[in-house]
Amino acid sequence: MPLRENTMLGLLFSVLVSFSLTSIVLTQPDTGSLYIAAVYEHNLILNPEPRVQLSRDAALGHLQKNLDIYEEQAARAAQQGAQILVFPEVGLQGFYYSRSSVSGYLETIPDPKQESWNPCTEPQKYVNTEVLQQLSCMARHNNLYIVANMGDRQPCPPTTDPTSSCPSDGHWQFNTNVVFRSDGLLVARYHKYNLFHEESYDTPPQPEIITFDTPFAGRFGLLICFDILFRKPTINLVEKGVRQLIFPTAWMNVLPLLDSVQFHRAFSLGANVTLLSANLRHDKLNMRGSGIYTPFSATYHHAQRGDPEEGRLLVARVPVLDPEWRATGEGMSTSSAAADSGFCDSESCSNASSVPPSSDTFTSSMMYDPFTFVLLSETEGRVKVCDGTFCCHLQYQRYLQDGSEELYALGAFSGMHTNGRYALQVCALVRCAGLDPSSCGQKVEEAESKIDFFLEGKFGTRYVYPSVLASRMVLEDPKHFEKAADGRVTMKHSDMTAGLITACLYGRMYHLDNE
Repeated sequence: MPLRENTMLGLLFSVLVSFSLTSIVLTQPDTGSLYIAAVYEHNLILNPEPRVQLSRDAALGHLQKNLDIYEEQAARAAQQGAQILVFPEVGLQGFYYSRSSVSGYLETIPDPKQESWNPCTEPQKYVNTEVLQQLSCMARHNNLYIVANMGDRQPCPPTTDPTSSCPSDGHWQFNTNVVFRSDGLLVARYHKYNLFHEESYDTPPQPEIITFDTPFAGRFGLLICFDILFRKPTINLVEKGVRQLIFPTAWMNVLPLLDSVQFHRAFSLGANVTLLSANLRHDKLNMRGSGIYTPFSATYHHAQRGDPEEGRLLVARVPVLDPEWRATGEGMSTSSAAADSGFCDSESCSNASSVPPSSDTFTSSMMYDPFTFVLLSETEGRVKVCDGTFCCHLQYQRYLQDGSEELYALGAFSGMHTNGRYALQVCALVRCAGLDPSSCGQKVEEAESKIDFFLEGKFGTRYVYPSVLASRMVLEDPKHFEKAADGRVTMKHSDMTAGLITACLYGRMYHLDNE
């Protein structure tokens, strides 16, 4: 599908302004090919009794309520020139199901790698595929690619072999992304590999690396929610050169390090990829925050407490990052450095690591992990804190607001996250929840102190994700972020627009994970 005309882009700009979306630009990319992407943060209609098994007709009645909203948003996205639209994880049926009670919601999704099927034009080919048919027609009627999440039921041979992954009832149930081409053809199917307390679904026997191609931007890769924290499939995709990722999610925000917009933007910057992130809006579970993130810009929405609980469509122009894709001659260059900050010159910043570790350290829990902290006791200075041999260095200048009392601390952690599944190295400057050091690492949503800083750590991984989160969930992109060949990672920022909640270098030690 060709890129819409400039008049449509002008309409898009006016729509973005009228919706009061938050947009930030790190560095304007070189001129080149662009496409228009959309993500929808869905305020889903829940099944009030998810543990009660429903008939297929009753399940379809519930699914249709959410599909009707999808229909409306697909039409709106198309009117704004979108070429691809992403819906969130479990956005059609919701959650809290058991393995048996979710069965009425499931459809058997054919493998697009094995056969070609357009559910909209061939509805009689398979029975009990009403959702696939409606999504296919949604894509076809609106002339755009659609990515949605649903449940897949796949047969497997029952066996008494205890090493077999086939459940005793003879079929698998998978949390699944489906992708429809703009003519309705089913072009991709991905089964979530890293489940998060999902008793209704099975882990696939093998992790899947699933991509699909588009005529407007080349290749995209698929992942779902918790997958983003693991090597399989996310880093496998990145290491294969896939730089455009589709990310339906039902993300529960966990401050101070893993708020949705904070970490998803950080991943985009650290992995140098585009991430199309569609979250649910469900305040009871603290699910909110969606975005269209590229190495150059972020268009995102993060509702505040007390805001109306409603859906939100985000639309943005996005640079093509597929290195193998060419539209008209040369593709665009994607190598770009952030603008440098004037906070400290190269000599003074480089000397930050020479500061000896502080002797006034203390341990406090952050994200359930035991971080070693040191307080920022002055309005400016240099501090260093270590967790074993892993050390974090900070040079800072703090701008206090009249009458405000806020405590800040620099924390370091190196080890297995408390769930025992994945390994971390983290440097984090955080606002403490109170004036007692024991409150450092607790959840904070607002801050008044603006801080210029240079943060540095020497990591045992090249997968380090930078974030600067300001008061009321406002993202700020670092003025400078650099990874050196020796593992040294630096982030520099100044001239904040709001008070600092967290500045973080979040390192993932994938090679040490317990998989």
